[in-house]
Amino acid sequence: MNKTYENLSSILEKTMALQTALVLFEWDNETLAPEESGSYTARVIGTLSEEYYGFMTGDEMGDAIAACEKETDLSEIQQAVLKGAKEAREELICIPKAEYRENAQLIAEAAKVWVKAKKNEDYDSFLPTLEKVINFKRKFASYRKKEGQKLYDVLLAQYEKGFETELLDEFFDRLKEEIIPLLKEIKENGKEIDNSFLTGDYPKEKQEEMARFLAEYIGFDFKKGVLSESAHPFTTNLHNHDVRITTSYHDKMDSSMFSIIHEGGHGLYELGITDEITQTPVGQGTSMGMHESQSRFYENIIGRNPNFWIPIYDKLIELYPDQFNSIPLDQFVEAINKVEPGFIRTEADELTYSLHILIRYEMEKMIMEEDVDLKKLPEIWADKYEEYLGIRPEQVSKGILQDIHWSQGLFGYFPSYALGNAFGAQLYFHMKKEMDFDQLLRDGKMDVIKEYLRSHIHQYGKMKTSREILKAATGEDFTPDYFIDYLKEKYRKIYGLS
Repeated sequence: MNKTYENLSSILEKTMALQTALVLFEWDNETLAPEESGSYTARVIGTLSEEYYGFMTGDEMGDAIAACEKETDLSEIQQAVLKGAKEAREELICIPKAEYRENAQLIAEAAKVWVKAKKNEDYDSFLPTLEKVINFKRKFASYRKKEGQKLYDVLLAQYEKGFETELLDEFFDRLKEEIIPLLKEIKENGKEIDNSFLTGDYPKEKQEEMARFLAEYIGFDFKKGVLSESAHPFTTNLHNHDVRITTSYHDKMDSSMFSIIHEGGHGLYELGITDEITQTPVGQGTSMGMHESQSRFYENIIGRNPNFWIPIYDKLIELYPDQFNSIPLDQFVEAINKVEPGFIRTEADELTYSLHILIRYEMEKMIMEEDVDLKKLPEIWADKYEEYLGIRPEQVSKGILQDIHWSQGLFGYFPSYALGNAFGAQLYFHMKKEMDFDQLLRDGKMDVIKEYLRSHIHQYGKMKTSREILKAATGEDFTPDYFIDYLKEKYRKIYGLS
């Protein structure tokens, strides 16, 4: 190995060790940590974050990066790691050390505040914390902002480079133009679909068994992964040999099933990254949009496809004989694809899901770019749900407090979900040209699909951008056309619309 690069690599190894410890605390905070641990653990996270900041912004790291930039014989992977390290340093070095630590500590405490506020239906108790989180996001974005750049565009770039508000406005306007009329047509002229049997007395232990079965079935490796329970399903990874997914269990049994398929898609992405780049600055998914393309691909394009259930429907009957013995597969498939505007994003049907994201996108722009009164956010949220989905939440747990993201400072993240839907549909269209996709599902050959995604997307980590991956895999740049066509074709058929 080049000695100059070897020096940088040894420094990065220390920063990645600290980052891994921070990720482990995040996992514990959301799954196993006791209720009163928050402020004490937050101080530990603050200290580790400060150490990470010190390594990334210190002279030793700066000198090592500068030395490597002069080298001419670095491999493609080494160049990518160097670029990733430089970008990570540039994002941090403009932030004062004390502010970085204070924000890290705040985020560690904020999730606990959010959980309690949601449980108590008490937005006012969360508001002071939310205001602090937003102030930090604005401040940090202002440090990174280039001349003429919008604050919100700075935040968007953290999750999906190349997709700024100008492009996203066009994307979401297109979705509004196409999805809302289709939704109206389904409500007025579509046939009735019964999904009542999906809600009822579904014992938690049976749901846990089904969750583990589904995760293994799509290819999640439990020798390298863990499944746990959390208030809000999520995925995190320490490296490509330790990937952790969660779900939650409710009386609505399909909620857990599709959460686990969704998080399993995230998990497969992280497990598929090559050993050569794991535990480096490029050793994770290239963007949140591409990450969401994999989770939404598995959840919807695969998981709600009737062919996916042909080999495994007997497992569902075995676990829930009283509920499913009398339900034929085609009725079950219609039920899990029922279009039904609801309040909760994570339980939204595939057609209306992007409208939930649209609402969050419009609100995030307001929060970051306008002088909006944060006290009025629950009302603004409710107004938008009424406008786009025709329903109005009366409880903040079903409104503005339903998502953990803002308590974690993840402003700019939400658009990734809608982009992920579109990325996934574009990939799906081109995959069908190369393989008999439905027959693979009918035969239970999930490994073939997983290997295709690993070789075209997962293995590269952050070495390629999402646009580069799409171009290489499909031969064209990003377009929402495939997603719109996919939704129209699928749901017009399900609802018997001509």
